[in-house]
Amino acid sequence: MADLDYSLKIGGEAGQGINTIGDILCKAFAEQGLHLYAYQDYYSRVRGGHNFYQIRIASFPLYSFSSKLELLIALDKASLDLHENEMKADGVIIFDQEKIDPENNVPNSLALPMAELGKKHGGKTVMGNTVAAGAAWQIMGGNPEILYSVLSKLFQGKGNKIVEANIKAARAGSDYAAENFSGRCTCNIKGANNGNSRNSMVMTGNEATALGALAAGCRFMSSYPMTPASGVMQYIARQAGRLPLAFEQAEDEIAAINMSIGAANTGLRSMVGTSGSGFSLMVEGLSYAGISETPLVILLGQRPGPATGMATRTEQGELLFSIHAGNGEFPRAVFAPATAEDAFWITAHAFNIAEKYQVPVIILSDQHLADSSYTVKPFDLNAVTIDRGNLLNEAEQGELTEYNRYQITDSGISPRAFPGQVKQCVVITGNEHLESGYSTENPEIHTKMVDKRIRKLNRMADDVKTPEIYGKQNPETLLLTWGSSYGACREAVDLANAKGEKLQAAYLPQLWPLPNDQIQDLFKQANRVVTVEMNATGQLGRLLRIETGLQPEYAILKYDGRPMNADYVLAELEQGGVFPWQ
Repeated sequence: MADLDYSLKIGGEAGQGINTIGDILCKAFAEQGLHLYAYQDYYSRVRGGHNFYQIRIASFPLYSFSSKLELLIALDKASLDLHENEMKADGVIIFDQEKIDPENNVPNSLALPMAELGKKHGGKTVMGNTVAAGAAWQIMGGNPEILYSVLSKLFQGKGNKIVEANIKAARAGSDYAAENFSGRCTCNIKGANNGNSRNSMVMTGNEATALGALAAGCRFMSSYPMTPASGVMQYIARQAGRLPLAFEQAEDEIAAINMSIGAANTGLRSMVGTSGSGFSLMVEGLSYAGISETPLVILLGQRPGPATGMATRTEQGELLFSIHAGNGEFPRAVFAPATAEDAFWITAHAFNIAEKYQVPVIILSDQHLADSSYTVKPFDLNAVTIDRGNLLNEAEQGELTEYNRYQITDSGISPRAFPGQVKQCVVITGNEHLESGYSTENPEIHTKMVDKRIRKLNRMADDVKTPEIYGKQNPETLLLTWGSSYGACREAVDLANAKGEKLQAAYLPQLWPLPNDQIQDLFKQANRVVTVEMNATGQLGRLLRIETGLQPEYAILKYDGRPMNADYVLAELEQGGVFPWQ
């Protein structure tokens, strides 16, 4: 059986049910045993503006999206105008005949009376989106029972009548497509070599991040809603009623980080989420966590700036900001997951690093990763380790004659106790302090405390996450990247190497402290290094020059607010003369 690689897009205005169609099809594809990658493009407004939901399915793992479409579901005329040129020659278009005149002579298309069928068979015109899902599923040769099973699960919380109505609407769309579509579809998912397990989950980067936090024992989260990190906040807030954790929607970002710092200092694993503008407000709190040696996980969901920028678009513009934010000098760790699976494991790891070294840890996500959906195998929760660091046990607590929260040690890490655990007062402060925690302005003590905190940064090198490498060994060209840009690089490597090139991709899951030795090795093994990232100033390249003295030969930068894919990377490589493209 042949491999499958097929892309479809649902386009329309906000409020037309685009996400409903996309969610139904994604879950159905996963049930069919297919790998998928999906992302959403939407405006920061409740109604209006052109939105779309793009899904790619395959019989092998996917990391990015395709530039060409086999199927377009157009819910309005704008979708046809904007995306018709993305269609492959034999691509299929399903369009709403009430929004687009069937006489427009759209090639290889099905004019579908979505609202009419939705009202007739589902009871409401809004069921037209389920009609469209049914028609698309029929055209692609999907098993109807899988689609109906997905609808039952998706709408079971709304009662049997709603479930039955959606199944009837999907069946009406399927029947209409079977009777009226005489074109040829290149996709038959029944005959695909489905390499994915049918127990795979469909999960966004935000959902995986939230699950990673819960698996790691997060017990408190406070946040002020801010795209694209709000999805993590919403997921954890929904669990607060049934799991041993508390969630607080703060009045602003300043309150949010300070609440989480307070919770962390009572012994709770704590997290706060925000985007770039909100993180700007949190910087004073970040510095407080630094000097008070408070373990705290901060999710920073990147989007284009400055200021409000473009709230629902993607960018990677906060790398250097996250590393250097805050007044004074203090250690922190910065991680950047590339996929939903990475987001789960890196988030769980971040809580361990925060408590082991008693430092703030920043997770750099971005809108593309946050809102994109992936098929993910169930996580092995037994593999999640919890390391709470240097906590005093009950026997040690009972033997104390005095307690120094900031005891100077060779590692820089002080034994930790929480207020109420010990008879002595636990003093936590944002002032420079003695080992006891009481304030001081003694210059010698200040020097010793700065040295103590910086020693932790040196020790953190023992836990550094090394680069993940994909492609040919000793490559002609190394694509060095971070965050969600890795997916485009990985698929570009496959396409280029299939044509006889010698490429390798490496992504850095940890950006601070940098894995300097491993980066030096990568540069030595490659003839040329190209950094790939979504910002205008080449922040990864700048960081490498500062920290290692290494100079990448070329940078691929994209900063229009939209994600990159393999086609973009390869076109930039060709244009830059990095290798001759045939």
